[in-house]
Amino acid sequence: MKGFFTRWAEMMRLMVGQPHYESYVQHMARHHPDRTPMNRTEFFRNREQARYGGKGSGRCC
Repeated sequence: MKGFFTRWAEMMRLMVGQPHYESYVQHMARHHPDRTPMNRTEFFRNREQARYGGKGSGRCC
């Protein structure tokens, strides 16, 4: 079970539009096992680009 601080930090990230990296990695393993997930830096840059610049929703599925 996740601790209070961990859940609070996840909630804060989502409030500012920054999804949780570990959730992304779990999603990739479950739904896209043939694809290599982005590293943390790539993930952060991708989410920032999807939120503040570029076209499309920035979602994979």
